[in-house]
Amino acid sequence: METKVETLEDNKVKVSVTVDAKEVDDRIAREYKNIANKYNFPGFRKGKAPRPVIDNALGKEAILATVTDGVVNNAYPLAIEEIRVYPIAKPQFDDPELVEGGKPFEFSFTVEVKPEVELSSYEPVAIELPVQNATDKEIETQIEALREHYYTLEPTPANTKVKADSYVDIAMKATNDKDEEIPSLTAEDRPYGLGSGLFPTEFDEQLIGHKKGETVSFTLDMPEEPTLLLAAQKGKTDKINFEIEIKAVKKNVLPELTDEWVKETLGFENVADLRERVSETIEQQKKDIMPRLKEGACLAQLQERFEGEVPSGMKEEAEANLIQDFFRQLQAQGMSFDMYLMSQGINADQFKEDLKKQAEDITAQDLALDAWAKHFNIEASDEDVTAEFAKTGVEDPAALQDEWLHNGQLHLVRQGVLRAKAVENLMDSAVVTEVEDMTESDKKETKKGSKKAKQDKEAESEEK
Repeated sequence: METKVETLEDNKVKVSVTVDAKEVDDRIAREYKNIANKYNFPGFRKGKAPRPVIDNALGKEAILATVTDGVVNNAYPLAIEEIRVYPIAKPQFDDPELVEGGKPFEFSFTVEVKPEVELSSYEPVAIELPVQNATDKEIETQIEALREHYYTLEPTPANTKVKADSYVDIAMKATNDKDEEIPSLTAEDRPYGLGSGLFPTEFDEQLIGHKKGETVSFTLDMPEEPTLLLAAQKGKTDKINFEIEIKAVKKNVLPELTDEWVKETLGFENVADLRERVSETIEQQKKDIMPRLKEGACLAQLQERFEGEVPSGMKEEAEANLIQDFFRQLQAQGMSFDMYLMSQGINADQFKEDLKKQAEDITAQDLALDAWAKHFNIEASDEDVTAEFAKTGVEDPAALQDEWLHNGQLHLVRQGVLRAKAVENLMDSAVVTEVEDMTESDKKETKKGSKKAKQDKEAESEEK
């Protein structure tokens, strides 16, 4: 098979393929043999009908059309692999002539491929990562979280006003827009923490500033995205009327950090033993997560050097993969989409926008890695690709690789190997500064890119 490539505009290439005459003859012979074995032709035993009889019964052109389709479908993925292009859309085939016995067969197709982009710099990326040892602040934060887990609620003086972070005991009567009582919301004594998200923010605002013994009445419109306690009323009422009596205002009291409390409650010898164990846990967690943090930070920095536009087809494919992965995870967790939105405090439109942004980040980072690989002559060899299939642990990795080749998917594995090598090179050359106290935005930046690599590896593993 001979393959030629012509570069066109808009990241498209035209590929011309010539299949030699022997391959054409072999496929024609196999097709006639298959038909002879499949059908009964009068006067001939099964499998013995000659070509003229078969042509007369089924039509020679129809048989050659089937062979032509087979030749094209078989040769296309081989051509893609041979010329090392990476399609990002379905190919558009020119109308080929039918194959003829004893003659080579030619066909061509046009396909959009991933663009070759440039980066603004190919110098090593400079990133910040948390120090590898556990800092005093991190230890204190972990211990504080432990104390908060064992908090107690204690009454405050009678003149204490409800604040945005208060805990209260309330008696609550709730009715719908028909003045009918809502049993699931009505209670003589209900503990409630403001800011918990169980009720809308407007609900909390009505309680703020009131004291023990006071009663407040108000009406809330049913929100478009109901909170957890209001979800059951969606579609049943447009408004909910509340009558709330503040029965008690309480404060969150944390246990005192003493050797006695640590030993009795947490099972450690003393406070010093607790600190040591917490320090060890933090350092192990850092050791486990640091490679992913470093990868994410490197990819985020590399993305900033990306120059050019991401093809819409690549973004749409990335978005589709993200959606598929997301709903597969939701199903595994037994969670509905509405429940997820409520747990995150977002609506469907915000979810879609976030998904589009993630897809754009992923594709930009992918193309940036491709540019990095090209600049430093990083390649994915045939041996590298074969090794990937060996890692799957299937009984016959060679057969699996051949299946991927003839399905036109082998370039996806090669591309994954190439980008993994580029990530490794990028991380090895990175200039790292260790920082004791990273802000939340810094932490998000370090994690920004690693999600993409993880999703690629999971998707590739599942496909295999």
